[in-house]
Amino acid sequence: MRNILPLLALIAVTTLLTGCTGAQEKLGRGVRNTCEVVRLGGLRTEMEQTSVWNSPAEGATTGVVKGVCLSAARTGVGIYEVVTFPFPPYHPIARKYLTPLPTYPDNYMNTGLPDDPAYQTDHYIGISGGNAFGWVPGCQFNIYGN
Repeated sequence: MRNILPLLALIAVTTLLTGCTGAQEKLGRGVRNTCEVVRLGGLRTEMEQTSVWNSPAEGATTGVVKGVCLSAARTGVGIYEVVTFPFPPYHPIARKYLTPLPTYPDNYMNTGLPDDPAYQTDHYIGISGGNAFGWVPGCQFNIYGN
């Protein structure tokens, strides 16, 4: 017990002097990227972009493969960042191939894509923004910034 007290004091002083903002950001980024396997934003983005810039048929084939690879890479980087969040470096490690923030499809405008749920916005499946708890006087809680 006597040997542990100086070690705990050293850890406490180090934490107070250096802060933990970098570790918090790394953990948050890691959790957000790990959830990519459920969200599949990279898959939807790549399908959409390949359909827009090349052809809808290519978006359903090449776009799916590129999107699965992007989602798998983002999930892997997220797991790595969650496991190693207490240790430096705290900056995003895969900046060359992945953006630090997750991607979202740009399909809020008519691009001539097929009418398929994979290409539609959340509005078409019953999820939309607006005021939440509008009946509460003075409440300014807003969903999706609408």
